Amino acid sequence: MKEEHTNNQHSDDTLTNRQGHPVTNNQNVRTVGDRGPTTLENYDFLEKISHFDRERIPERVVHARGAGAHGYFQSYGTINDEPLSKYTRAKVFTNTDVQTPVFIRFSTVVHGGHSPETLRDPRGFAVKFYTEDGNWDLVGNNLKVFFIRDPLKFPDMVHAFKPDPVTNVQDPERMFDFLCNQPESMHMITFLFSPWGIPANYREMQGSGVHAYKWVNEEGKAHLVKYHFEPVQGIRNLSQKEADEIQSTNFNHATQDLYEAIKRGEYPEWELYVQVIEDHEHPDLDFDPLDPTKLWYKDKFPWHKVGKLVLNKNPENYFTEVEQVAFGTGVLVDGLDFSDDKLLQGRTFSYSDTQRYRVGSNYLQLPINRPKKHVATNQSGGQMDFRTDYGKDQNPHINYEPSLIGGLKEAKNPGKEHEPYVEGNLKRETISRENNYGQAGETYRRLNDWERDELISNLVGALSSCRKEIQDRMVEHFTQCDADYGKRVAEGLKMASEGNKMDEAVSKAEKMGHPSDPY
Repeated sequence: MKEEHTNNQHSDDTLTNRQGHPVTNNQNVRTVGDRGPTTLENYDFLEKISHFDRERIPERVVHARGAGAHGYFQSYGTINDEPLSKYTRAKVFTNTDVQTPVFIRFSTVVHGGHSPETLRDPRGFAVKFYTEDGNWDLVGNNLKVFFIRDPLKFPDMVHAFKPDPVTNVQDPERMFDFLCNQPESMHMITFLFSPWGIPANYREMQGSGVHAYKWVNEEGKAHLVKYHFEPVQGIRNLSQKEADEIQSTNFNHATQDLYEAIKRGEYPEWELYVQVIEDHEHPDLDFDPLDPTKLWYKDKFPWHKVGKLVLNKNPENYFTEVEQVAFGTGVLVDGLDFSDDKLLQGRTFSYSDTQRYRVGSNYLQLPINRPKKHVATNQSGGQMDFRTDYGKDQNPHINYEPSLIGGLKEAKNPGKEHEPYVEGNLKRETISRENNYGQAGETYRRLNDWERDELISNLVGALSSCRKEIQDRMVEHFTQCDADYGKRVAEGLKMASEGNKMDEAVSKAEKMGHPSDPY
């Protein structure tokens, strides 16, 4: 007798997608070779990330708590005494005669819209440049590395960091349960649990594009580039004790500080630095330069100052500007391009998809999001379409292209197209040069003594509530980063479990000095 089909072909704990298909590889997107680029037919990834984008309404799934301000960017036009046009034809960098309007949104990442701004969390640093060629969004963080390198893991990571779906209470054990299975996260954890994990405010905070992007010049030649915003006001971070003291009286301190400084006329400034390297695999390095969990150390890849950013105007309405502003890593102007960084390519789909869901299909018509230049598109309709300029500059009957009787025409290419050569088998694999522990250990050693003390104290405090197998796995990872790192965390956990004071194992700094320069 033929066996009847049932829904119990697989055990209840076998991971499937929402169609019930078993997921055989939940760690890597499908790419050309192990470095990418990513292919569009990543069905499981697209389904997973597009569902994740729609998990919260109307609050942002991440970066819900934010503050923002208007200002401008001024390019210096040169890099290391050479014209920037040698590397990019983007007018925002090559035209020094204009000040490009900008809007910046600062944010915390994991917590909700009214959460305290003193919590240990990465900070968003997203800049919308209203350039003469249209909008450019640089969607970054204060920290220069990230937890993961494959976008398939992003929903899992955020779920682990968010409150328990049953109790609605955030639990460090959930976070470390995920992280102890992601060794590439040790570098970000080292930064996050040091004082760098709680910036003093937004004005004294760095910004970074995190990913490697590309610059493209007139000849179509590309270079890899990383962006770094350095506050002219200086850098300042908080110890956990200082953060606790501020939070006890003011959970809006960073938003208030930014708003009041601009109101007083003390306009915050940042210098923009870039690192530029040849666009290839750089086999001489012990890591992949596209890996977002890694730094390009400035002693090997110098920082070059290319411009300044100034904030000089507060929002007139928080909701219409700060809340409705919408960023996307795919929003690039001519002369700027993507790299094959898998996480960057995953974000490029996710961010704009989220905005269409969260704000609406016509979110780019809102004043805070629309370009400062004329828009001419055949895209129309959808909820809240309120354009009124149809037909003024084109035949209103022709909403398609090409046409012999009117309508919009293709623009001329302002330079040679960048045409990277891509060849390889489609794979679901991690990159070949992971080196998950090298830079995490180096960052640990580059921290000041008091920063290391804070790091160990904060890690011990968070890990103390976790079960022993998670603690042991994390100690194993820290030890591979640096023997002293792992030893100090292990000693702190042992003393905490014995109920003793941790003063000997974890020496807390009584007085904070200047921050280190771990870059």
